Amino acid sequence: MPATAAIRVVPVDDALRPKLLGLHVLPVQGGWVGAIADLLADVAQCPGSEAMAILHADRPIGYYRIEATARSVAGRDLELPSLGLRGFFIDAAWQGQGLGRRALQAMFADLARRHPWARQLALMVDRNNHAALRLYQRAGFDDSGELYHGGRSGPQHLLLRPLP
Repeated sequence: MPATAAIRVVPVDDALRPKLLGLHVLPVQGGWVGAIADLLADVAQCPGSEAMAILHADRPIGYYRIEATARSVAGRDLELPSLGLRGFFIDAAWQGQGLGRRALQAMFADLARRHPWARQLALMVDRNNHAALRLYQRAGFDDSGELYHGGRSGPQHLLLRPLP
């Protein structure tokens, strides 16, 4: 399937969930993202969280989770009405094709449509996850300058991006 096929994002439903279980990241990324089965189980325990699938044409190639507030990501409320982003990843087999950037653009459009009140998106990125930092900064996220030291894999940067 060509990398130019449409990228779209949709809420995870019961029909899509089993298809997502086949997704995985590279071994080095596992400590930053975790296993998809754990991500899906966790979102079920967190009211206000939205499990989202990234589709290439109609095939699942990635996943992320939207939090109703930035507090669960940043550990505090932010000045602007904000959402949180967790667990964003593209399946290892699909990485390196520019699909992460396209998936983020689809996510921003979806957030503007479904969460028009939100003015900002917040996420934490491990300071050693250089590829993710570059991707997010190219997609318009700014480093707040804050480091969170309580993460399971080391200090993390708080990144913020305005939403339309």
